[in-house]
Amino acid sequence: MKDKNTDNPGKGQSSSISILRFVLTYVLLMGAFFLLLGLKPVQDVVDINGGYSNAIVYVTAKILGLIGVTSTVQGSVIHLPSISLDVEFGCNGLEAVMIYSVAVLTFPASWKNRLLGIVAGFLVIQVLNLIRIVALAYAGVYHKDLFDLIHLYVAQGVMIAVALATFVLYLTYLNHGQGKQEAVI
Repeated sequence: MKDKNTDNPGKGQSSSISILRFVLTYVLLMGAFFLLLGLKPVQDVVDINGGYSNAIVYVTAKILGLIGVTSTVQGSVIHLPSISLDVEFGCNGLEAVMIYSVAVLTFPASWKNRLLGIVAGFLVIQVLNLIRIVALAYAGVYHKDLFDLIHLYVAQGVMIAVALATFVLYLTYLNHGQGKQEAVI
């Protein structure tokens, strides 16, 4: 059995550089996005996170109404019969969308595939996030004793796992078109 790196001596070094480039680009883009969301001067012009949270809360309240849970909305807060939920950054799904989208932008692919991946991933992540928030609201109303457990130990990790799983699906989509060719890394 031959060592793959002896057949192509520069290949191992090339893939190491590609991985390093991916990691560095990912970290820089995540830092830039977090900076844009967190800078007060930017928030004064356009509050992306606030608007995003308010939109998620509005849609969540509509879904809750469809399943018979009464609620009112005030900004990023959903008022329910026995609990109020403040849906902020980290809970609104924007963080998971950023984690996923930056990975898609950083990974080498055509811009068409990147755009398709970001749009499809956004939809998948937000649908699952809405289900998560509705489930948390339901637990807050009908199973208050389990709310903290679900919120702190299950729901937060689920969104990071959803972002990662969605990225793996995106990579599978990219590799599907390559047949038996080697995956692009």
